[in-house]
Amino acid sequence: MTTNSPSEKRLEELREQAWKEGVVPGRGVDVAGGPIPKKPGYYGQPVVKPPVWTWEIPLYFFFGGIAGMSAVIALGAAIFDHVDLARVAMWIAAIAGVVVSPILLIMDLGRPHLFLNMLRVFKHRSAMSMGAWILTAFGACAVPGLIALELHAQQLFPGALDQLLSLAAGVLILGAAIFGTLLATYTGVLIGATAIPAWFSHRTLLPIHFGTAGLGSAAAVLELLGHRIPALNFIGFYTATIELALLIWLSIDKHGAADRAIHEHGSGWLIRIGEVLNGPVALVLRFFGFVPLAAISFLLGSLVSRIGWVAVGKVSGSDPESVFAAERY
Repeated sequence: MTTNSPSEKRLEELREQAWKEGVVPGRGVDVAGGPIPKKPGYYGQPVVKPPVWTWEIPLYFFFGGIAGMSAVIALGAAIFDHVDLARVAMWIAAIAGVVVSPILLIMDLGRPHLFLNMLRVFKHRSAMSMGAWILTAFGACAVPGLIALELHAQQLFPGALDQLLSLAAGVLILGAAIFGTLLATYTGVLIGATAIPAWFSHRTLLPIHFGTAGLGSAAAVLELLGHRIPALNFIGFYTATIELALLIWLSIDKHGAADRAIHEHGSGWLIRIGEVLNGPVALVLRFFGFVPLAAISFLLGSLVSRIGWVAVGKVSGSDPESVFAAERY
């Protein structure tokens, strides 16, 4: 290439324009046969590291949501003197949040001591660090709360000790409900606070979706266990309506290439299938009185949508053009 070539002259023009204006609009110089391919990113390679999560993490999101919101339902049941419902809800919270969720999280980490290492520090700006502490605090409230509630329900200790057990159960269930709400929603904050374009673009929607799905799933499990009361039916209608609204919003609020993993790839179909199952399908089934089918539909939709969000993250993180497009949002 000589100094009188068109490309060299164009480079000089670009330099002068950049020096005067600080920015150069339009195209640069395409060198025919040059070594740099016309691909976005660094030679077409991913700009950010896609998530390496396997099947344990979407299940952890699913069971964590059920556990956390079961504690919330248990608190409401205890306030309105539905002792049997509160007991069953606390059992679900303890099993799903203290047994199943830590097992899934440890399986993903690979070694149990890695979970304990996460508790060596407290980083309030780290969603992952806060998640480990939230799960631990939830278990510290849910298990003693369940024990106190069972002892109070059996009335094994009459008198002042029984009143003390009732007070302790109420305080611990309140703590479990507070940390349970955080447990059900922090996972949406966790994936939204990343550089993955499809997650980051919907960082406001994700905590709402995860919390609503967890509440509806907890109510669905209780209904499948035989608790058919108007309050649970109302929760079912409410959460299905919110999920329907989120489905509509997700279809409207598009960010172009930033979240095309949701709208232009097969991974996005998992999210839409999940939202349809726990939104319009569950709503219609509940409206016509098919409560067990509505509960099953909501549970399946919540699980599928969580699998879908993890799959979308892997596709979106591997797309360098999506990363660049997400910087505008």
